[in-house]
Amino acid sequence: MVLTRQGLRFMGRMWPCTLGKGGIRADKREGDGGTPVGVHRIVGLLYRPDRMARPADWAVPIRPGDLWSDDPTHEDYNLMVRAPYPYSHERLRRGDKLYDLVLLTDWNWPRAEKGRGSAIFLHRWRRPGYPTEGCVAFRPDHLHRIAGLIRYETRLIVPKTLV
Repeated sequence: MVLTRQGLRFMGRMWPCTLGKGGIRADKREGDGGTPVGVHRIVGLLYRPDRMARPADWAVPIRPGDLWSDDPTHEDYNLMVRAPYPYSHERLRRGDKLYDLVLLTDWNWPRAEKGRGSAIFLHRWRRPGYPTEGCVAFRPDHLHRIAGLIRYETRLIVPKTLV
């Protein structure tokens, strides 16, 4: 999978997507809204079992209380945690459909460097062209199709300059 100006090039096709509001960043930091440059491996697939069937045999259900720590001062930074969790975090089981299906990358994981930026996901977009907080977002049906085509450790390549 390679990000380009036209979208994500994968399996002989171009998939429209949106990136972080901070653009492509070689110096990714927590909260900058950037999509980090590099070769990132897909290391997880999460889904909402109350909203869809299991998309692949290696998919893990998102349960009530599943969170993602985005607190660079805490030892659980950039890891999935469970509620109650008193530190800064993001809910994985959301009221909207943004995280109904989530592909996890290995950005700054599993041993996170504090402040370098937490989770870069591939997830559903809010609408075409609407930027993310650093993740890569897709049309829902495209995301489902991509999830069915990838395997554990499929590479996502984010070049310094999109061509």
